[in-house]
Amino acid sequence: MSSEPIVVEKVVGAPVDRVWVAITDGAEMPKWFFEQIESFKPELGFETSFTVHNAGKDYPHRWRVTEVVPQRKLAYDWLHPGIPGAAVLTWSLAPAPEGTTVKVTHTGVETFPQDDPAFTRESCRGGWEYFLDRLKTFVERT
Repeated sequence: MSSEPIVVEKVVGAPVDRVWVAITDGAEMPKWFFEQIESFKPELGFETSFTVHNAGKDYPHRWRVTEVVPQRKLAYDWLHPGIPGAAVLTWSLAPAPEGTTVKVTHTGVETFPQDDPAFTRESCRGGWEYFLDRLKTFVERT
């Protein structure tokens, strides 16, 4: 599997400050991202954990915020306790004439077990395309 980062980008019809709230507010994130998220804060070192049930299997998630540049960049470790591997997810926001360019960069996906379909490059890319579509719909309606 390639060690190249997975990069997915989308322009959404909302200002940067609105998109920032959607990707960092613990009350808003479950409405378009993972509904299992119980809390989140865009603070260096903040950690949150939750479990996602997919295709008959539980996937524990643990995130630890590693970088925060308000309204521009957010990064966190993306771990699955009990499953080998470690990744980093980075959100980048930039003003665009139509609203905001949202770029997701997911590095380290290849370190997870490649015999699990949930961790294939194609599955992860498809997941980010799905979530960015949901984010776009969410911020454009609220």
